[in-house]
Amino acid sequence: MCLLGKSSMGRALAAWLMVASAFAAPAATPRDIVESSVTRVVTVLQDAQAGRLSVGRQRTEIKRIAADLFDFEEMARLTLPRDWAVRTPEERAEFVRLLTQLLERTYIRKIESYAGERIVYLGANVDGDYATVRSKVTSSRRHLETPVDYRLSYMTDGHWRVYDVLIDGVSFVSTYRSEFGRVIQRSSYQALVETLSQRVTAAAVNSTRGAPASPHTMP
Repeated sequence: MCLLGKSSMGRALAAWLMVASAFAAPAATPRDIVESSVTRVVTVLQDAQAGRLSVGRQRTEIKRIAADLFDFEEMARLTLPRDWAVRTPEERAEFVRLLTQLLERTYIRKIESYAGERIVYLGANVDGDYATVRSKVTSSRRHLETPVDYRLSYMTDGHWRVYDVLIDGVSFVSTYRSEFGRVIQRSSYQALVETLSQRVTAAAVNSTRGAPASPHTMP
């Protein structure tokens, strides 16, 4: 004799389906996340170049992809090893916003420069809550190979996110950390914020004109 009513049976079935789907669909690996995100960015750029996407739509799509891929707050914290702890929540939010815009444009310019080249994924190393996904960009025209490595950490929300990118062995985080440190030491934290704001504005103007901006050089 069945002791469950229709509503109880419905809830039990729904719960069983949730458990079954969790086992049927394994969590995305670090390599899965990086590879799918890079593929999405390349597709958006190709669609924009072919006229299938407007500039505004292209930026919106890439920002959405970047927000899923990168842990911008952690990247901001790592670039300010001494100053992050003493900044107010408002100051941190402002810094994360500026660095996010800067990093988005830097990463997009790098991906754009690889247009038409072959991206090969070499594997991933996972060590607890941290991982490195190794890839390389091969150019048949120039006979060059450029290593591009992504460093990820496992977040409390159950997702892997990138907190650093190394292109040809050069770390985004380390480069910015050195440059930001020099600006703060030479002047002040506020001077750094003003400089970042100016760079973000200049990058936006350059992008509308089609002129490249230097990704790592602080003015």
